[in-house]
Amino acid sequence: MAPAVSTRMAGAPAAHASVMLAEAVAALALRPAGRYVDATFGRGGHSRAILDGLGPEGRLVAFDRDPEAVVVGAALASVDARFSIRRGNFADIGTALPAAGWDGVLFDFGVSSPQLDEAERGFSFMRDGPLDMRMDPESGRSAAEWLAEVPEIELARVLFEYGEERHSRRIARAICARRSELPFTRTLELAEFIRGLLGRGHDGLHPATRSFQAIRIAVNEELAAIDAGLAAAHDLLAPGGRLVAISFHSLEDRRVKRFIQERARPPAGSRRLPPGAVPPMSLRELDRVHPSAAECAANPRARSAVMRVAERLP
Repeated sequence: MAPAVSTRMAGAPAAHASVMLAEAVAALALRPAGRYVDATFGRGGHSRAILDGLGPEGRLVAFDRDPEAVVVGAALASVDARFSIRRGNFADIGTALPAAGWDGVLFDFGVSSPQLDEAERGFSFMRDGPLDMRMDPESGRSAAEWLAEVPEIELARVLFEYGEERHSRRIARAICARRSELPFTRTLELAEFIRGLLGRGHDGLHPATRSFQAIRIAVNEELAAIDAGLAAAHDLLAPGGRLVAISFHSLEDRRVKRFIQERARPPAGSRRLPPGAVPPMSLRELDRVHPSAAECAANPRARSAVMRVAERLP
């Protein structure tokens, strides 16, 4: 049935701008009666735009680990029977949904603006709050708990690989030396400690930026979730279905790029292999999109975003 009220209004917080909203919906090539998955509901900007493009027979299922996001989604589901939301990690969409036949899956990776802006969630080095950083604050170890236990060599690896922090060993050594006497429990406490080690920085970034990103990725196991989510989406899509993924830093985008290319291009040297020995290509690369200059000016968090689009082949 058609929604009782505008999906633009239902359960919509005022202060959240979905990145590349129009571009993502266009990339899905919506079919009025199609079935779609918003694997990262957030505060529902993309979901509402998708619903606005569906007809009465269309369906949209959303997922999110964040209980606050699920509350917003439940409000939307209460006024639109075409929509439902499930609390869970997008890595698990393959087991949570019926097998194949979906017309599009959308991913919007990373942390959402409301999570960054709410000090109590512990994501931001600009606001004082508990050192948490969990996408689902009711599951797993907080950043403070992880930081109190992680071995120094593993912490250095995480900072270097997930944060691309060139001072990773120095920071890891100092954190582990300090935590034995006084564990880190607050965001500003950790941020100021790193600033004290590195100074003000010379690239325009806060000195704790890369470390906070790395710790957040480790705590939430984000990269493994991306790999699992992309694989599940690939298997869920019907022929002609669209995979749309928005990334916000190079670690995410490289994974999406590699995933698509491995399934869209024959392996090197395949012309020399006998017929039938070459794995069939299952995706077609369609596009790579960056936010417009106007969107970046209006929403600085969009500046690093890149969207990749692929289509499922028969």
